[in-house]
Amino acid sequence: MTEREMQSIKMSTLYELRLIFTNGEKTEYTKEEIVELLDKIAMAKEQE
Repeated sequence: MTEREMQSIKMSTLYELRLIFTNGEKTEYTKEEIVELLDKIAMAKEQE
């Protein structure tokens, strides 16, 4: 994988997080909730 591809993956993951936070009903998240969201994204990316 090239450096450019890695950067693209990082940016798309950050954008996914942004969408989750901005489209969600909550305005505040605990550390545990954020970690759970990150785990869900990581597991979904592994299955791609």
